[in-house]
Amino acid sequence: MRNSEPDPHLSVRPLLEEDLPAADHVMRLAFGTFLGLPEPASFMGDANYVRTRWLADPDAAFAAVAGNGEIVGSNFATNWGSVGFFGPLTVRPDYWDRGVGRRLMPPVLDCFARWRTRHAGLFTFASSPKHVGLYQSFGFWPRQLTAILSKPVGKEEAASGWSRFSAIAKGDREATLAACRTLTDAIYEGLDLRREIEATAAQDLGETVLVENGGRLAGFGVCHFGPGTEAGSGTCYVKFGAARPGPDAERDFGTLLSACEAMGRERGLSRLAAGMSTGRVEAYRAMLAKGFRTDLLGVAMHRPNEPGYSRPGAWVIDDWR
Repeated sequence: MRNSEPDPHLSVRPLLEEDLPAADHVMRLAFGTFLGLPEPASFMGDANYVRTRWLADPDAAFAAVAGNGEIVGSNFATNWGSVGFFGPLTVRPDYWDRGVGRRLMPPVLDCFARWRTRHAGLFTFASSPKHVGLYQSFGFWPRQLTAILSKPVGKEEAASGWSRFSAIAKGDREATLAACRTLTDAIYEGLDLRREIEATAAQDLGETVLVENGGRLAGFGVCHFGPGTEAGSGTCYVKFGAARPGPDAERDFGTLLSACEAMGRERGLSRLAAGMSTGRVEAYRAMLAKGFRTDLLGVAMHRPNEPGYSRPGAWVIDDWR
């Protein structure tokens, strides 16, 4: 039975590298218990959110520490330029309903204030009034559903018109990062995936796929694959993807999906996975037409209560988990 009494000695502090194994265990146990898994700690298999997000920005990771010194929760903020999101926010099950989640919110809000984030959000369980109510009390409001979709990696011919960020000489990468920023800025002012692209390269989490059309960047996808990444074994997970707005956006988006699948095929992966807001109706339909099927549904909560880039006409992949 859970103890619902608050821990008067609970504190929140930066998450340290030595805390990562305990924070990872809490994250798996919390999600696995909520989802009713027979072995809750097996949640996510060999995929990992905790270490990757801490390494990307240790100053944006926070731990809830009980009076006895044990890690009982954690939370992470992510900076995408003018856009930010947080999570996973997880609490050890024996500390549920004791105010731990509420204590882990102010530090991420401070990050958004420091970064001058214009649009912040999160992914949570649409079926949980407790989760929705907690985040709503901090000014986040539920909007469209977010679908986590996947499809088997097919045996098609290799896609053309794409390249890899890792193949660019280090001295030339700044120009590519600037081109990615220009593309995303056209979708939502200030949206910038530099940190995700650089973290994926620095941590060897996968690859950023680059699609060209007419001699300029037309789309890109930040992909994870392999043990210890946010994808795990056997899966190519598109953490973020986007096609340049304009008359060729639909075609470029299709090319991007094909390129990510081709890369997965080259790596011997069996599935391609990605998140999509149902508010981006054209992109959502395009993924369904490509054979993607929904594995999980959540809801995106936004602060302020505006669509941001989760709207018709935005050819963007993400899920804010």
